Amino acid sequence: MTKAQTVLEVNSLTKQYGERTAVKDFSLTINEGEFWGLLGPNGAGKTTTIKLLTGLTKPDNGKILYFGNSFFSQPKQAKKLIGVVPQHSNLDRDLTAFENLNLHAILHAMPKKIRKEKIDQALEFAGLQDYKNKQVKTFSGGMKRRLVIVRSLLHDPKILFLDEPTVGLDPQIRRSLWDLVVKVNQVKKTAILLTTHYIEEADKLCRQIKIINSGTVIADDTPEKLKNKVGNFILETYNGEHHVGRFFPTKEEAVAHMKESGQEAKVREVTLEDVFIKLTGRRINV
Repeated sequence: MTKAQTVLEVNSLTKQYGERTAVKDFSLTINEGEFWGLLGPNGAGKTTTIKLLTGLTKPDNGKILYFGNSFFSQPKQAKKLIGVVPQHSNLDRDLTAFENLNLHAILHAMPKKIRKEKIDQALEFAGLQDYKNKQVKTFSGGMKRRLVIVRSLLHDPKILFLDEPTVGLDPQIRRSLWDLVVKVNQVKKTAILLTTHYIEEADKLCRQIKIINSGTVIADDTPEKLKNKVGNFILETYNGEHHVGRFFPTKEEAVAHMKESGQEAKVREVTLEDVFIKLTGRRINV
């Protein structure tokens, strides 16, 4: 079996804004086809990290390597390997879906003879072929996000950065976008780094997760292992002001303790949000 190549290697990345440290000693290695998540509350440093990794912001310290080559010494070559889905849609609303994708293809110096074929493939992949000649301002929020995602794939990037791709969308649309993102990862074998503060999104999609808080990584593992580290089940009680949780390795132990306490409580499986609260003492506010 061929060993997967390392697409991105980051070492001790740091960014200061005056007295505030936005990102501190951030390190990460992503191989071909991997799906990583960067989870944390608003202001944790997720978007700043994406800006650093895609060249929109310069770090104060650290290294960024794409396929072993320094991003800073070969930025143009590195950017050919990168696809970015920004937090907010930057489509031209007055252009059609085809025209938006064609503009992107031109900016990436894609040969004219293959542009139409690539665009048609992208629209088919996103399920937007029937809307090819419709203006983007007529699209729903979910359709716009699908178009932004496949636009970022037109030049066949090796790694895709998704910065809060489903923010502000209703749950049903979010889930349809999850299917598209998984399709990108599994069919195209594109490595993905997703930033999100939606707990279930990270749990559902990502195979590896870093939890970041105040610019610092505070946990790094698979979703299951992160949950197992605090306990598999939680006994949740209400103390009059807020919910209090106690972790147990088995459901039987949690239920036994609930019966002994005599308090009104409930037992449930541990979630990534429980992990975050355990590590930081606060909830993720969307």
